[in-house]
Amino acid sequence: MESKYSHKDVESKIYKMWEAGDYFKAQRDPAKKPYTILLPLPNANDPMHMGHALFTIEDILIRYHRMLGDPTLWLPGGDHAGIETQFVFEKKLGKEGKSRFDYDRNTLYEMIKSFAEENRDLNKDQMKELGFSLDWSRYHYSMEPEIVSKVLATFKKLHDDGLVYRALRMVNYCTKCGTAFSDLEISHEERQDTLYYLDYGTIQIATTRPETIFADVAVAVNSKDSRYKKLIGKSAVIPLINKEIPIISDEAIQIDFGTGALKITPAHDPTDYEIWTRHKDEQNLPIIETVDRNSGRMMNVPEKYSGMKVNEARKAVVNDLGKSLVKTEPLTHTVSVCYRCGTVIEPMLTPQWYVKTKPLAEPAIKAVKSGKTKIVPEKRFEKMYFDWMENILDWNISRQIVWGPRIPVWYCLECNPNIKLNFIDKNGKRVVGSYGRIKSDYGFEEIKNGLQSLSAPIDATFSLQETLKCSKCAGEKILQETDTFDTWFLSGQWPLTTLGYPDSEDFKYFYPTFVMDTLWDILFFWVARMMMLGIYMTGEVPFKVIHLHARVVDKFGQKMSKSKGNTINPLEMVEKYGADALRMSLVYGVAPAADIVMSDDKVRSMRNFANKIWNIARFFLMETDKYKESSGKDLDFYSNEQYSGLNESDKKIIDDLNALIKSVDENLNKYRFADAAEGIYHFMWDELASKYLEDLKSREDKDVALSVFRHVFLNCLKLLHPFMPFITEEIWSHLPKKTDTPLIISTWPTLL
Repeated sequence: MESKYSHKDVESKIYKMWEAGDYFKAQRDPAKKPYTILLPLPNANDPMHMGHALFTIEDILIRYHRMLGDPTLWLPGGDHAGIETQFVFEKKLGKEGKSRFDYDRNTLYEMIKSFAEENRDLNKDQMKELGFSLDWSRYHYSMEPEIVSKVLATFKKLHDDGLVYRALRMVNYCTKCGTAFSDLEISHEERQDTLYYLDYGTIQIATTRPETIFADVAVAVNSKDSRYKKLIGKSAVIPLINKEIPIISDEAIQIDFGTGALKITPAHDPTDYEIWTRHKDEQNLPIIETVDRNSGRMMNVPEKYSGMKVNEARKAVVNDLGKSLVKTEPLTHTVSVCYRCGTVIEPMLTPQWYVKTKPLAEPAIKAVKSGKTKIVPEKRFEKMYFDWMENILDWNISRQIVWGPRIPVWYCLECNPNIKLNFIDKNGKRVVGSYGRIKSDYGFEEIKNGLQSLSAPIDATFSLQETLKCSKCAGEKILQETDTFDTWFLSGQWPLTTLGYPDSEDFKYFYPTFVMDTLWDILFFWVARMMMLGIYMTGEVPFKVIHLHARVVDKFGQKMSKSKGNTINPLEMVEKYGADALRMSLVYGVAPAADIVMSDDKVRSMRNFANKIWNIARFFLMETDKYKESSGKDLDFYSNEQYSGLNESDKKIIDDLNALIKSVDENLNKYRFADAAEGIYHFMWDELASKYLEDLKSREDKDVALSVFRHVFLNCLKLLHPFMPFITEEIWSHLPKKTDTPLIISTWPTLL
């Protein structure tokens, strides 16, 4: 062995040896129960960050069960990451002075596809640097045709079972990203804003959004408010356009906020929309949209404001209100913003595709309550799971982006002339309008070839089968829905699609998987949805255990972010200290579900531990050579005679080793990785190195002591291997053993 351990000389060599031996490749054995983990699929072209490094937890479990002799499968994959990939690509276009609106849908799709493909394997090599023993022969990418085909089939099944529907609802819309988001996907920021008091003739209202007054359809007051009882049923007048609107009463109005009178703008506010639904029929109230969802600019407003961005229009309207602007007040309130780009979310009424989730959630709740699936740590996360699942809302699965599988629905334009089309004509001009209005000026092929997006009215008829002719009118002017699936709809079927549901041998053997380990913040986004769709499609839970870990924070307990400048690049840590040191630092000293504190100092300390066990191995080999030189004979480590005549220190170290093996087993089975790691660390450093090794130096019966030492040290390497696989494998290759079996597939320690 070299005098000093060099991770740079060892790690790549060892990983190549593992791959060459096919030790990661799962083998089906009908006589044994499998142990399966699916990798939480990272964005395929994202470089590794510290969150990805936490896949170490899964590698610990896989290596442990592989050594136990279980047929193990750790299945890797990569996500096309719909909105995130398109967002990054659009930033690239922006730097080139272009935008998504410069391209037809198919061209933009192919551009994003090429962009995603360029770096699709980027994090594969990086995960190998961390020693992850994934079965690369079973790697899957979320846009593989076979996977997309299964996702589309699930949509059709949900629709046929009455669980998919289309509805016009208020959604969270980002005008910059050009798509709707679920409530889970938006962020909230506290901001300083302005409350504007406006004179509506007979009544005054207070609003933060004066630019939307042109979409007002009523003014609402609380019937219990004595100030306004006589005004209910009368009219108010919208300033600037002098339009009369009714004054109505609704119990949702807060008497003590603003003036106690609320302008009702149902197209641009969720509360207003709810009030509108209760009064629309009796008052014959319309809905007026004044913000275009494709551009974020004003429309259906006086010409002066048409085409303005929202904030620009707000300033212009306030400036023009004159005496109708009574006063202003500062207001601190919470604003919804896009989690990707930070743009203020625009509440909009748009037709979207939804999945009814209550029927799907019920069996997923029952599965956890009955113990078919266990959540760890139970106390913290079970309640969170039940609270969300029991109050679950229907799932908006449509996104108005290009990158991703399109929803498999087709519209006949002749049967649906009110479909709104956005396309680029043969002269490169962007055209927007309903089919009925533009069809006389543009041919179908020109529309189809230049199509960017379509928006079908809520009563549009459609087909779930791609066809060249309409079954109703026999027309051939048919276009597919341009909305794509929410990324989570695709990844929510990951246990099914990657294992080859329903007929593959892998699916029949490895499903349900054993444990799903991931960060707790996607319990709702991903894990719960896999539970719902897995049970719906197969009748079986997708995994037996849901293990949730916490986030990585800096040494001051702050969440890591680029803006704070406190991120730690895991690959830089690997380059500097080695993968083993980083892996061990991610689990050492971490309570279940507690924040994982990372620092350069912590990784360095684990590098020092790696050096310590390297030096222990060198000491053992040198002492063995000295014994041979002084006695003139080789030590027979495989004879039971070497274990006779043990003294008290020998018996104690063996008893302590047995206790360690037992505790590591218990802790790994309880997902207490820190307890297992700390037990091994302290035993090897404090008991084996600092005590037994020091006693060995003065022992006269070196043959006994070295045999005991070898037995203990080899078993310690086995226990440590799941945590620090590279250095343990390298040391293992230098030590005297009965066989040349690599450590990765050696048997797990048993009690002596």
